[in-house]
Amino acid sequence: MSQLSGLGKYNIIGFVSIVDVSRARGFYRDTLGLRLIAEEPPFALVFESNGLMLRLGMAKELTPTHGTVLGWQVSEITATVKDLAQAGVRFERYRGMDQDELGIWTSPSGAKVACFKDPDGNILSVSEHPELKK
Repeated sequence: MSQLSGLGKYNIIGFVSIVDVSRARGFYRDTLGLRLIAEEPPFALVFESNGLMLRLGMAKELTPTHGTVLGWQVSEITATVKDLAQAGVRFERYRGMDQDELGIWTSPSGAKVACFKDPDGNILSVSEHPELKK
């Protein structure tokens, strides 16, 4: 049996479905600061985020999802949350989660997470992972 080389050496492409193309374009480009690299109607808006591709698939309707569909690992979550809030991002508050005044939750492992929604209601997050800091 031969051993597969696997996919670990390749970049991941993110896929998120959207309905409101105009609002999504502005949110991901202007609010989140991602670089729009292509518009491929009626299929997708294509963005670049730190060398990785994000394809926002153009859909007619969305099925509500449960949980985060896309997240960014950041080095300083407090500064990132403040910057995003200043750009108009509203962070989610969840019942039963001990979040600080900015909406940041600290997990049992020590990771810090803050969630927000895009214009179509997809849940996005930023997170800081102390175990991954160098």
